[in-house]
Amino acid sequence: MEGAERAVGAAQDDAPWAPWAASVRAALIPGSLIPEEQLLLVRDLEGRSFRPMEPAPGVVPRTGAVLIALYPDGADLRLILTVRSHHVASHRGEVSLPGGATDPDDDGPVATALRECAEELGIAADTVAVWGTLSPVYIPPSNFRITPVIGWLPALPPLMINRHEVDAVITVTLRELLDPATVVVERWTLRGHDVLVPFFAIAGHKVWGATALILSELVVRMRRGLIAYNAEAS
Repeated sequence: MEGAERAVGAAQDDAPWAPWAASVRAALIPGSLIPEEQLLLVRDLEGRSFRPMEPAPGVVPRTGAVLIALYPDGADLRLILTVRSHHVASHRGEVSLPGGATDPDDDGPVATALRECAEELGIAADTVAVWGTLSPVYIPPSNFRITPVIGWLPALPPLMINRHEVDAVITVTLRELLDPATVVVERWTLRGHDVLVPFFAIAGHKVWGATALILSELVVRMRRGLIAYNAEAS
């Protein structure tokens, strides 16, 4: 990863996507907690969160990690999402970030995220410059607590998709994620309850659930940084 870090350091300042990189870096600086109402959470019809944010007492969640892999695309930074295959144990057909469960040999969430991304998409771990992590997220249906890891690639490499785990790959720019028009809210029935489901509408897919929650935290943190930057500039 040291080589990847040197590459981004050398190229970043003058690159057309440099403002986006700076915004992501600023988003990773520890700050105040984000209120739940600013995140994309499934809610009941009264607006209350429909998902447990923590496991029930006595329940020990499994650990895992996902990778938000960013790469340049003109004046934008773009990130990779996967459509899960129908062969996996849970969340079949849903859009997710590359990642999975922690292995005993993994040295923390960064190692898990990089290993899983390599296994799913063939992206070598030593080509990813790790920038930091977001807040861990609890996923009730599969009883996982996952840590989102943010990393940078100098370019999108040729992908070697593991078809057992991934049906397709889609991408989205940070510019699109920050556009309020990308977020849609629909009324669904989940587990016998009518709920309001917010999602990112990306490439014909509905990106909801834990993935939407993770990406919405990134969006909120980036917006905070942009507001602070504009305030200083004025």
